[in-house]
Amino acid sequence: MLHQIKRLRFAIRSMLSFVAKNFTVSCSSLSGTLAMKLPECPRLQQWEQLLCALTEETPHVEAFKGKWAVIGAKLALLPTQLTQLAESPNSESQLASELVEAVSQTLSDALSLARKCRNPNLVGGKLRTQSDIDAVTAKLRQHISDLDLLARTGVLEESSGSVSSRREWVRVEARNLMTRLQIGSAESRNSAMESLLRLLNEDDKNVLIVVAQGVVPILTRLLDSACPEMKAKAVSAISRVSVVDSCKHVLFAEGLQLINQLIRVLESRSGFAKEKACIALQALSFSKENARAIGCRGGIGALLEICEAGTPCSQAYAAGVLRNLAGINEIHPNFIEENAVPVLIGLAGSGTFVAQENAIGCLCNLVSEDQSMRLLVAREGGVECLKTFWDSAPSVNSLEVAVGLLKNLASCRTVAEAIVSADFIGKLKGVLSCGAVGVRIAAAGVVYELGFSSRTRKEMGEAGFIPHLVMMLEAKAVEEKEMAAKALSSLMLYSGNRRIFTKQEKGIECAVQLLDPLQNLDKKYAISVLASIGNSKKCRKQIIAAGACAYLQKLIEMEIDGAKKLYESLDGNSNIWGLFGRTK
Repeated sequence: MLHQIKRLRFAIRSMLSFVAKNFTVSCSSLSGTLAMKLPECPRLQQWEQLLCALTEETPHVEAFKGKWAVIGAKLALLPTQLTQLAESPNSESQLASELVEAVSQTLSDALSLARKCRNPNLVGGKLRTQSDIDAVTAKLRQHISDLDLLARTGVLEESSGSVSSRREWVRVEARNLMTRLQIGSAESRNSAMESLLRLLNEDDKNVLIVVAQGVVPILTRLLDSACPEMKAKAVSAISRVSVVDSCKHVLFAEGLQLINQLIRVLESRSGFAKEKACIALQALSFSKENARAIGCRGGIGALLEICEAGTPCSQAYAAGVLRNLAGINEIHPNFIEENAVPVLIGLAGSGTFVAQENAIGCLCNLVSEDQSMRLLVAREGGVECLKTFWDSAPSVNSLEVAVGLLKNLASCRTVAEAIVSADFIGKLKGVLSCGAVGVRIAAAGVVYELGFSSRTRKEMGEAGFIPHLVMMLEAKAVEEKEMAAKALSSLMLYSGNRRIFTKQEKGIECAVQLLDPLQNLDKKYAISVLASIGNSKKCRKQIIAAGACAYLQKLIEMEIDGAKKLYESLDGNSNIWGLFGRTK
């Protein structure tokens, strides 16, 4: 045991001897560097004098020699950086002046501490002095990093006052502000952030230029700032970038680091920061990978809290993020776990129009492939909520998301009956002839789903649905034609509707045109519509006259279901071979 103690003492003495030796070398080297490299520059005279005084003082310290050796090594780096700063064209700039002042203050503090450490019996306490030395060391480390950043970015080589074009001025100013965000005092960084926000908010072109200079990674790091004000402004800047489409890929490149920081902001107390974080997350969540990350990292719960108690604007953006997340089926269980449906239905009935629209869009995605979720939404008042939204919508064109949810809900027979009972059939007829293609397509989808019984098929036929659907068969959009044929195939199961259809001037002709192989749509619905009226000799003649046989022969060769059966039913007509070659 005694032998081990002696060995330990020897090791400690050797280590102290090594530190002291290297400390003396560092100080000697520093003196030489100062003499050789420091330029004559009046603005930096105080810095030079402090460095010289500190260099002369540090070899005489008696306390904490190891720590002073570390300080000496850092001081040796300053003359070269001081020379670079003095020789730069903008050494008199505010950025350089603030840094020179900060370094001078740190050197002054270090000089006072060095004089104090001459006495091995420290006045004021050993722990306090040790803490002060550590603080000075940390400041020197930061100053060296800041000076290195100035040299690397080259901002002191540029001047925004000397550029000729607006674009170049924005570029130089952006680089200057980005550097100021990373060095200097908290007050200086805050001022730089305010200037950056003004620059970004002027127009989208500025955003493109600033982003091209590399501001996004800097802003992402600032989201981890201990200063709530700086964090909120960084979120605001990121949200501004997120609304410029051509810049979104730069945000995507930040990946999980940015997403995690934004989710933390959602959990903060700042309503302003939460709103801006939601704006950024809404842009990020259009990527499936990002949506998964947000949904699996606690984002859903935080967003739902905002939907319940946030500002009207933040509710709208939060619901927009949730709408995107709900498009990923694998994270639907997270919505159930967070009891999302009642919150979304509540927002759909009470928020701003945008918030209502996004909440309904989220519900639409949640129920798209989940029967149990459809029943849950219906039980929680989803149908009544839809009816209220429908009646208060500013225009028919804004109903697409609501009609989409209605279609998804109607695919559940139990919910479809509730929809019919809520008098939605009358509302549907109105939107089948509106000017919005998306609304018409979704409405035709609802018609198909509601044709689950003869009663509802009869009710829709008598309400005048068929003429509107026939008009949709002539639409330009292939999807609209196909959905209209699909709706008609359901309604035609009721005999009264078949009579209504045959009375439409272009009904049969339009249905036959859908058989054309060149039209890229599902043929089974048009075949079903035509087959339903094939028992009538008059209708068969009209179908043949419209050129159906030529189309059907091609469809038979393509092995399309139902084509051969329809062709054979028409083949029984005595005039078929005379009309076979006719096409429209």
